[in-house]
Amino acid sequence: MRVAVVDLGTNSTRLLVADVDGAGAISELDRRTEVTRLGQGVDATGALAPEAVERVAAVLRGFRAAIDEHGAERTVAVLTSAVRDASNGAGFTRRVRDEFGLDARTIGGDEEARLTFRGATAERPAGAPAPVVVIDIGGGSTEYVVGDASGVRFHTSTQSGAVRQSERHLRSDPPTPAELAALRGEVRAIIERAVPAEVRARTRAAIAVAGTATSLAAIDQKLEPYDPDRVHGYVLPLERAAAHLDALARLTDSERRRVPGLLPARAPTIVAGAAHLVEALEAFSLDSGEVSEHDILRGAALEAVHRAT
Repeated sequence: MRVAVVDLGTNSTRLLVADVDGAGAISELDRRTEVTRLGQGVDATGALAPEAVERVAAVLRGFRAAIDEHGAERTVAVLTSAVRDASNGAGFTRRVRDEFGLDARTIGGDEEARLTFRGATAERPAGAPAPVVVIDIGGGSTEYVVGDASGVRFHTSTQSGAVRQSERHLRSDPPTPAELAALRGEVRAIIERAVPAEVRARTRAAIAVAGTATSLAAIDQKLEPYDPDRVHGYVLPLERAAAHLDALARLTDSERRRVPGLLPARAPTIVAGAAHLVEALEAFSLDSGEVSEHDILRGAALEAVHRAT
């Protein structure tokens, strides 16, 4: 079955068009990412900003054309943290459904965690270290999903993300050491409250998904242009992630936009995103994380086929 999935996240709007067979094998036909900042100001105002909504709508028009060109049989859209939190989120979901013809639904943090784990681990080889934590750093929320070959054993969705914590803490350009310390302290406390110590202690590996992790893998390899084949499966040591965090935090926004491997539109939030990854690996006592291009998009594609059969 040919499936199209749109992920409307707090920081980016993404598309996957793929063929999914009966055994769950996925063949990607089209994959696109646009940084749209849908969650701009939601943490402070409680509502989606009109200009952010229109940025996303403009991208969705292009995505809809691509979906039609590929002849997708099933089209779904998942809306996550920013829309969950916004007072006008339900109206925006209806607009996505009505104007763009997508089977759009706002999903809760628990479902977001489950779909992300399914997408990130679907092709994991037998015998890989387990339990594994999938770390999904979004713009407004971060999911920590621990599981093994039998499925999810623990999951939590936290109100902490690259956009949300940037807006809360990073007001200087570049951020001051005190601002960065406050951000990291809040992220650390959130992880420690949300994930029991015994769960963190027994976790043996990490898979990091979404834009922060893939950007750091590209930065570490100085990839220009971005190469998903070299990013997917890349093992990023904690010490390298921490070094990149320190280096990025010393740069201004305009300087970060010129860092090899970093999409310029991610420059405003990469410091907070990197802080989340470093704090997560430290909290789980892991010295590295595997970066994956496979995430909620794949999980939602597999789910769409399952629901259609």
